[in-house]
Amino acid sequence: MPDAVDSITRMEAQIANLVKLQAVELERARLTQEANALPAEIAGAQVLLTAAGRQAAKAEAALVVEDTLRTRLEREIDAHRKKATRLRAQQDSVTTPAQVEAVEHELVFSEAEAERLEGEELAGMERSEAQEATLVAARIQIESLTLALDRIRQRVALRQSENKGEQARLDVEREALRPLIDPGVLHHFDRLCISRGTGLARVENMRCTGCSMGIRPQTWNQLREGELLSCDSCSRLLYWDPAMTPAPDPEPEQKPKGSAGRAIRKKHASPADPDED
Repeated sequence: MPDAVDSITRMEAQIANLVKLQAVELERARLTQEANALPAEIAGAQVLLTAAGRQAAKAEAALVVEDTLRTRLEREIDAHRKKATRLRAQQDSVTTPAQVEAVEHELVFSEAEAERLEGEELAGMERSEAQEATLVAARIQIESLTLALDRIRQRVALRQSENKGEQARLDVEREALRPLIDPGVLHHFDRLCISRGTGLARVENMRCTGCSMGIRPQTWNQLREGELLSCDSCSRLLYWDPAMTPAPDPEPEQKPKGSAGRAIRKKHASPADPDED
């Protein structure tokens, strides 16, 4: 009898250590996933900053193109205006109808070309204004994103430092728990953790909480006796926690025999009842 009690006590201790170990492993996995995701936050902020920089560079390049185009247009407009001035002066010196017609034709063309080029210059100025507005907005965004990136880097660096400290603490706890567990059980647990994420599952209402599959009544009884078994479906180690079992509902109050279907009459006091006084 003492051997059986010791065996149950050892099994309960092993299950308790497995529960603690699985909690440690799950937290280690969460911290590892978080650590792997932290650099992505910096990369995402860097992508936004790079995009804003490209937008600013594109606007600056467009302004250079418009400035070059406007300089050329101003030069051509000036040339046509000067030519028109010379042609007007020549109108007084021409003598033949053919010469008059030729001068007038050249004059009309120069003035029309100057007006057309001035229209292009105006459109270019409007484009330049739009590009300048884009450049200003991009520079403001660059400044904001640069500050945001710096804040993210600081936060990520702090979280990485905290993460390493938490991982170190969990590693110490993990190494303290593992020797307390039977090597065969530990090997099975480790293999399931790698393949399924968890190696241990609690049983509730005759179902494995790891895969939600039902278990056999015999297995259920063995688990309730404190044994550690494997799930037939997912192979996780199964255990039963009596602390997680709800208390049974109170039994309904039984009625006295012979009272079923019979109403209890209430005694009414009569005027002649001596107890009334």
